[in-house]
Amino acid sequence: MCPNPTDEPTSHDECGCPVDTGEASRRAFLAGAAATGALAGLTAAGLDTRTAFAATGYRGDVLVVLSFRGGADGLNIVVPRSPADVAIYQHERPHTYIPQKSLLHLTPHFGLHPAMKPLMPWWQKGRLGFVHAVGQQSPSRSHFQAMADLENAAPGASLRTGWLDRTLGLRRAGTAMQGCQVGGYIAAPMFLGQDSPEMVMSSVPDFRMLGAASSSQRHAWTRALTKLQSGAPDTLRAPTHSTVAAMKELVPLQRHGYRPRAGAHYPQTELGGALENVAWLIKARVGLQVAAVDYGDWDMHADMGTVNAGWLHSKLNELSHALNAFAHDLGPHFANVTLITLTEFGRRVKQNGSGGTDHGHGQAVMMLGGGVRGGTVHGHWPGLATLDQGDLKGATDYRDLLAEILQKRCGASASAISDVFPGLSPNPLGIVRSR
Repeated sequence: MCPNPTDEPTSHDECGCPVDTGEASRRAFLAGAAATGALAGLTAAGLDTRTAFAATGYRGDVLVVLSFRGGADGLNIVVPRSPADVAIYQHERPHTYIPQKSLLHLTPHFGLHPAMKPLMPWWQKGRLGFVHAVGQQSPSRSHFQAMADLENAAPGASLRTGWLDRTLGLRRAGTAMQGCQVGGYIAAPMFLGQDSPEMVMSSVPDFRMLGAASSSQRHAWTRALTKLQSGAPDTLRAPTHSTVAAMKELVPLQRHGYRPRAGAHYPQTELGGALENVAWLIKARVGLQVAAVDYGDWDMHADMGTVNAGWLHSKLNELSHALNAFAHDLGPHFANVTLITLTEFGRRVKQNGSGGTDHGHGQAVMMLGGGVRGGTVHGHWPGLATLDQGDLKGATDYRDLLAEILQKRCGASASAISDVFPGLSPNPLGIVRSR
């Protein structure tokens, strides 16, 4: 955890943050049934399936949650442009600010980092939008605490489940691929952990039972495991059942392989691969409702770089190319997908002595999808003249964004929202259209 708000660490080491920001995922439930060795999410009994969603089955958007692990610097991504804010911004960040002349035009009040140019066509089509100054009710500068709170989304409550897990628990049971964590980590984030069945995989081709390479071997393993666990409690039997069901969905996909839509060029990176696999699952119609993707290495305490090169530029360039490929690859499916980015906190307004920024509060959220009301920066902007202990204030509760998406795009009822986000009185901002 970083020091208190009055301290100014000048290097990554002094802050004491983990070098690999993905390490926080290790606190989540390990994926996989030990008996099979497959990468399958743990399932537990105890949450009744209610009918807050359509009784005939799920017909809402596929929700993709892209987590920027480490605390992304929203002020250098969506940059303020009003004269008063610019004066403060450049004064507090003399070596790390993004020059006004380099910004991509969003609105009279905001500009976008130039490394994100590949996404501008989606902005112009009204399918890419942002919300600035987004925060948590009880912010923390600890990665672990802030991520736990973000994924739990129930401040003041005793719930230990995650908000996405609660969301899935309110729907009728879907396929084994209903909720998936896709990418390089082998653990599910907390918002997918606990009661509802979820899958965790690095990729579609890598999802398999160890020692079961052929069809006959898979059948043999399936018969043996089914017989072995026939009398076991649901909590023990369910992971094997989910794994076997997932294999039935994924083996045909593995056999035929995947070719992205013409013109969709994913970067050959972990993020590019994860989003390509999410697109594959969506287009294969395997029943995917929620996909979680982690994108780490945003903890830029030092050497953030300049407007045209360096750490932040590289991350945003990769992100933009990956998201552009993802949206293009989806083709007509894009109309029924909503992607939202979240990060545990933003960064402080004042740069530190190492060419970076330390843990702050208000963050910038990105939304991409067919139902997004894009082409604008939503939310109340508190400005930089009045800060919260050196931080951009969190003027919008991130749960308001999620609640609006779940209601308007994913079919959640008002009662379902109160179960997913206990104690929240939703304040919709008009970030998405109703289906």
